[in-house]
Amino acid sequence: MHDSLADVDRRVVGTKQVLRALDEGRVAHAYVAQDADLLLTKRVVDRCYEMDIPCTQVESMEKLGRACGIDVKAAAAGLLK
Repeated sequence: MHDSLADVDRRVVGTKQVLRALDEGRVAHAYVAQDADLLLTKRVVDRCYEMDIPCTQVESMEKLGRACGIDVKAAAAGLLK
């Protein structure tokens, strides 16, 4: 996983925030947790596919949250351009 996810200025965390940043063209790489609700993550994965943006599946919401430097689980995160 990318080290910059812990950098508050270079990432967005949460499905809604990632989708918003994708719509604004600000995401360079997205990450989704495999154990998250598929209804949430599928929207992120589909949008990344449509926009030709890399999207990596992460083993768990807990690991994704930890990589982002937060104390809660995260379903999705995005690395900003």
